[in-house]
Amino acid sequence: MLDQPVQLEVFPTDLHLRRIDPACNMRRFYRMSVQPDLFGGACLVREWGRIGFRGQMLVERHDDEGKAVTALMKLSAAKTRRGYRAVTD
Repeated sequence: MLDQPVQLEVFPTDLHLRRIDPACNMRRFYRMSVQPDLFGGACLVREWGRIGFRGQMLVERHDDEGKAVTALMKLSAAKTRRGYRAVTD
């Protein structure tokens, strides 16, 4: 039995997207995650590139986790409009 109540996550802090179009030889990934930093804020870590390759990485620092999650959600909406789809395991 569980002694502690389980809190479900309302806003995602990790997101993995893919865009695959064989007609254009396109196989791309885009990963985003919100991680705490050492100064009490939060960072949005973005990784993108071609599937099977290392790709690139960018770290954006935000004042708190809420702002980082908001940035993640805005980027997710933009990528979805461009054809990326969430990867479900």
